[in-house]
Formats: sequence, C-alpha cells, structure tokens
Amino acid sequence: MSDDDDFMQDSDEEYDFEYEGSDEDDSGDIGIENKYYNAKQIKTDNPEEAIDEFLGVPALEQDKGDWGFKGLKQAIKLEFKLERYDDAIEHYRELLTYVKSAVTRNYSEKSINNMLDYIEKGSDDEKAYHCMEEFYRLTLKSFQSTNNERLWLKTNIKLARLWLDRKEFAQLTKKLRELHRACQREDGSDDPSKGTYSLEVYALEIQMYAETKNNKRLKALYERALRVRSAVPHPKIMGIIRECGGKMHMSEENWEQAQSDFFESFRNYDEAGSIQRIQVLKYLVLTTMLMKSDINPFDSQETKPYKNDPRISAMTDLVDAYQRDDVHAYEEILQNNQDVLADPFIAENIDEVSRNMRTKAVLKLIAPYTRFTLSFISKQIKISIPEVQEILGFLIMDRKLNAQIDQASATVIVDRTSDLDRLQALREWSSALNSLWRTALNEGEGFKVDEAALAQMGASASSSSPYTASFGDETRAGFGKGRAWRGKAGLGRGSGY
Repeated sequence: MSDDDDFMQDSDEEYDFEYEGSDEDDSGDIGIENKYYNAKQIKTDNPEEAIDEFLGVPALEQDKGDWGFKGLKQAIKLEFKLERYDDAIEHYRELLTYVKSAVTRNYSEKSINNMLDYIEKGSDDEKAYHCMEEFYRLTLKSFQSTNNERLWLKTNIKLARLWLDRKEFAQLTKKLRELHRACQREDGSDDPSKGTYSLEVYALEIQMYAETKNNKRLKALYERALRVRSAVPHPKIMGIIRECGGKMHMSEENWEQAQSDFFESFRNYDEAGSIQRIQVLKYLVLTTMLMKSDINPFDSQETKPYKNDPRISAMTDLVDAYQRDDVHAYEEILQNNQDVLADPFIAENIDEVSRNMRTKAVLKLIAPYTRFTLSFISKQIKISIPEVQEILGFLIMDRKLNAQIDQASATVIVDRTSDLDRLQALREWSSALNSLWRTALNEGEGFKVDEAALAQMGASASSSSPYTASFGDETRAGFGKGRAWRGKAGLGRGSGY
C-alpha cells in the first residue's frame, strides 16, 4: 500500500488544538504522544521496531483512551502488512475492547470501518482472507454484545459485499437471509425505519441473481426494490439496482425498458461520483443501437458533457457509424478498439448489433441482383463466408429474401415470382375498379358508358403500366421503366460474379 493510501487510512484520527498553559497538558500525556509519533516516523524504514513502539503506547495509559486506541490501530495495520496474522487478530480483539467506553461511538465506528476496508484491500491470498474473516467475526460479535445494531448491519453488509466479489454465493445467500430478517418487522414486512439498509441488501441480492443469470428471481426482487419508499438511499445503491434491471431487460430483448434503466443508472452513478457511470453510459449507447433508434444518446443534458470523453469515444464512433449504415466504418472501429469487448456484457450483446448492421448491408448490396456468389458478398462486406451464409439463411427463414442457396457452387439464386404475384394482384384490382366504374355510370341517371371507348381506354392503360412486362431474359418487372433485366439480373455486367 502506498504512503498516500496509508495517509488516507490514518485520516480518521482526531486532532485537537493545543493552547499554551492548558491545565490538561501533563508530562504523562506528552510522553505517550511522543512515543506514538516517534513510532510513526520509523514505521516505513523499520516496521518491526515501530510495532513494538505502537504496542507500548497503551501500556503508558492508566485508563484506556484515545492514544492507546490509535497505537493499537497502527500496530495491527503493520502486522497485517508483514503477514503476522495471528498477532494482528490478537491485537484487533484488544482494540475492540476500547469501543465500549474508551472512545466515542462515532469515532470508533469510523475507525473500525476503515480498518476493515484496509484489511479487505490487502487480502490477496488464502491466509490473509482467513485473517480478514476472523476480523469480521470478532467485529460482529463485539457489536452484537454492545447492541450497536447500526454498525452490526453495516459490517454484515460489508461482509456480504465481499462474498459477492469473491462469488461465494452459498455463504452470501445465508447472510442475505439474515440481513433481510434484521430489516423486517415481526410479521415479515419491511421495517420502514431500516429502509436504507433494506435497499442495500436488495442491491446485493439483485447483483447475485444477475451474476447467476437467475432472471426470474431477479425480476421479482427488482420490482420489490423499486416499491421501497421509506428510504433515502445513497444514489450509488440505486445506480446498482437500475444497472442490474437494465441488464435483465436486455436479456429479455426489452430494449426500451433497458434504455430507461441504464439512463437512470447513469444519472445515479453520476450523482454519486462513481466511476461506474462511464461503463453504464457505454451500455446506454449499446442499447440505442439495439433499439435501431435514430436518436443520439448524447443529446440529453445529462449525457452531453461525456460526448467527447476519450473513455467512450469508441462507443460514440460505433453508434455514429451504425446510424449512418456505414458497415465498413463500423467494422473498422470494432477491429481497432478490442478493449470495448473486454466488458463481458458488451461482448455478449455487441454481436446482435453487428448482425443487424451486416444484415442491412447485405440486403442493400444484393437488391439489384438475381444471382450472386457467397464470395462476392464476403469480399464486399468484408466478413467470412460462413457469416454470409448465416445472414442469408436468417433472411430466407424470416421471409425477407426469397432465394435458394446452391451449396455446390456457393451461389445464391433469387426467386422473382413475387413480382408476378404483385402484377396479378394489380390486374385484379384494375378489373374490380373497372367493374365498379361501369356499375356507377350505367345505373346512374343521364349517364351511359361507351363500351368501345372503355375497352380502348383499358387497353391503353394496360400497355402503359410500368408493372406490365414480359418476364423473359431481356426484361424485368416491378422496378419501373427503363431498367433492363439483363443489366441487373446477374447475367451480364451487373452480376455478383
């Protein structure tokens, strides 16, 4: 741990102004204070000697007080850092005896929380982890015996969060049940006076279900958490709940609700000053592409300041290319920014965006052709032939493309019978319109239709219709006048070969 981190851990100490001539100053206090600060001066260069000096401070006090408490804190941190775990546990047990009467309640709570944070950050091996678990056990036992329910809840929540990070779901599940009971009334309903703690517990359980992909339990708990009205939670807690809700809705392909949750999560993280706001903003951009929305996610007042943030520039460029239907720019951005895929959630969902992007590009490319090869599409879109086959298969199954794939020659043949069907429907519609016109004119008063003129008019209209064409090798129907079949059908220069 750096000196800066150590300074932050020591910041919970209280300093009082000293005035010359104060009756409270005596030689005993000065000696204790000197011993404490002398130990701090040597703890970097000679930590073993510093431990002995810090442990000597409590012995100089007639009654347990602040200086002994501070000396034990410093000694425990050094012992833990030097992997003297048994000594650290023994002296931590002694430190907890000061909590009952020697130091103020607020000061002791702050110090214990900082101590647990310090131990948690340094628990990078099995022995350190077991030491930390013993710290938590001793802490919970101490606060339960002193009836300090608030600190008992805080410490348990901290322990549950640790088990969540380590993915120890069996222990976490038991702890969450215990915490839920502590935050409930006797009838099992949530205790309004503990609403803030309830939401923290909900947030932890929601994260656990998100990790284990248990969407059924996650959804029920998510909706229950949003109904809590008796709490004023830290915005980071609501950011966590909304983020997990957004991921849940994404798994259900409910893009609109996911976008709403990610936006609310971003706002809460931003208010809390949490770095997680950047990651959730990436999720918001991802959802915008999955929605196939033309609205720029950075148009809102909350997100606009982050539009040019270098940490999300890749996602900004991706959504820009997506909304312009520029598949080549999209693929290039994704290829040059592989760090975007480092987030498992983005990696899991970006494939759907890429598939949508490539599908639109393929449809646009093959529109003029009735015959083309798979290699032609692969070369133009710059994707592999198996991916081309997958996209074409999807289009055919989804009835967006009426075609057959010849696996032997790796060729796709588009069926244009749909044009004939459209022409037949047009003729039937024209016939029905003519019949209606005849009826109206013949049965009306003072009007009589000229049969010869009507026949001539119908023939003229039929010959001039852009949808009337011979479906031989030289013409093409349904694409307007002047568009030759041979030039676009894939049999001449315009083919996909």
